[in-house]
Amino acid sequence: MNKHIAAFNALHQQEEALCLGNAWDLLSALVLEQSGFKAIGTTSWGVANTLGYKDGEKISFDELLTLAKKIISNVSVPVTVDIEAGFATDAAAIAGNVLKIAELGAAGINIEDSLKHEGGLQTQAAHCHVLEKIRLTLDSKGYQHFFINARTDTYLQLEQPLAQTISRGQAYIDSGASGLFVPGLSQAEDIRAVVAAIKAPLNVMSLPNLTDVEVLQQLGVKRFSIGNALSDAAIAFIESQADRLLTQKNSAGLYDHCEVKTAFK
Repeated sequence: MNKHIAAFNALHQQEEALCLGNAWDLLSALVLEQSGFKAIGTTSWGVANTLGYKDGEKISFDELLTLAKKIISNVSVPVTVDIEAGFATDAAAIAGNVLKIAELGAAGINIEDSLKHEGGLQTQAAHCHVLEKIRLTLDSKGYQHFFINARTDTYLQLEQPLAQTISRGQAYIDSGASGLFVPGLSQAEDIRAVVAAIKAPLNVMSLPNLTDVEVLQQLGVKRFSIGNALSDAAIAFIESQADRLLTQKNSAGLYDHCEVKTAFK
């Protein structure tokens, strides 16, 4: 078994919540590793921006594979890849795509239940079928503990999402998922309810009102993802500095935060 798969699973079982750094290219992944992150995930939003696309499977799967290979080959910590809804509609094709990610040396994936070519969520039954196919395909090829992070977008799409989140979450775990990812989940009482109902690691994503990892850890959260927040902050910094450079005709601002600790190999 890939040593990173075992290490990545262990990071979800410790008392301390896993703080996952989300990279959008090789440079950002190297910086995150150098800063001390124990695992790295990709952010589909940030990756799409880097390649000049909007988020939502606008890039090709081959482009995602190329980026994932670069990151996995150049960092020494476990890497999990955001594959959105799988870059296919057929369960077998999605499972084949996940297998390609596993074969690169990744430790896991995120896969979501949002539909990409129309609005709304995939039906619970249909998404369970996808997860089952992924798990069976991985197991048959020797990736039994590859971490499948089942993302449900209930809190992004439904007005009363808690009951549906718990229903989908348990069904996804029963179908072979390793953990549950609920972006948009932020209220303490809802987090407690999901943790109590789903016996698998809960992953939440950074939001303006959801930033304190220690508080979330006390609520039972096992994984905290930066998501696209860091890549957005980097873009905002570039925009502000570019505007400042043009309006002030002075590059002094570029040196306010540019000390580089170590040159990369």
